[in-house]
Amino acid sequence: MMPSRFPAKSRVRRCLSPVARGVALSCGLAMTLAMLSGAAASAQTIQPPGDLMKPQGRNAGATAKPGPMAQVVPQAQAAANPDGRAPRATVDRITSYYNSVQALTGNFTQIDPDGTRRTGDVYMQKPGRVRFEYDPPSPVELIANGQSVAVRDRKLNTQDVTPLSQTPLRFLLAEKVDLASDPHVAGVFQDDKFISVIIQEQVPMIGTYRLLILFDAKTSALKQWIITDPQGYDTQVTLSNLQVNKKPDPKLFVINFERMLQ
Repeated sequence: MMPSRFPAKSRVRRCLSPVARGVALSCGLAMTLAMLSGAAASAQTIQPPGDLMKPQGRNAGATAKPGPMAQVVPQAQAAANPDGRAPRATVDRITSYYNSVQALTGNFTQIDPDGTRRTGDVYMQKPGRVRFEYDPPSPVELIANGQSVAVRDRKLNTQDVTPLSQTPLRFLLAEKVDLASDPHVAGVFQDDKFISVIIQEQVPMIGTYRLLILFDAKTSALKQWIITDPQGYDTQVTLSNLQVNKKPDPKLFVINFERMLQ
């Protein structure tokens, strides 16, 4: 499913629950590939659960253990080709299927780098629009409107925004993909359960992001993705109860930019 050269270990960071504002954004919104870094605040500073995209600093007290990305690595050996790579016909099939999915709604389960498990509802409309609503007690929403991605904290009444083009979500939300020719695709791999697409991007002054997307080997359905930030920390999102090509309400993807002026 994945190449043997892919890192077999992942370090774990301590993720605290929702984000507190008043924080210096760790490399600036323009440079962060992730969601709104809240790195240098006081002990009360907390970060958003839903942090699908941002690089965060390592917590010195965290105990290192393999993340979700590391857990799937051993399955890479079970593919048909000697190096685990999927045949071109499989690559074309997954490309065709994913391009046919222009909208979906359903549920998600997120596992943060420290093992924290969160659930909620997801709504997606290509190109570029998605909404993650986290179940209580989390007050966080993550919204992409086609150009920007916002993290809202309803409890703290805060909002941080970064360009969609600077986040790994842009690959998931692209209207059309070509897995055979996209230079960011590091490989497509296959075993009995999953077809795995590895996307990699080097970001100046930040490092390399890796996005692992898992599709069902039999049905081609999108099942899961894992984002590894430049520090090697994994965030896993698993989808369930999906309704494909059922268009969500467009109002779900509206970002209220006036919140940033308050």
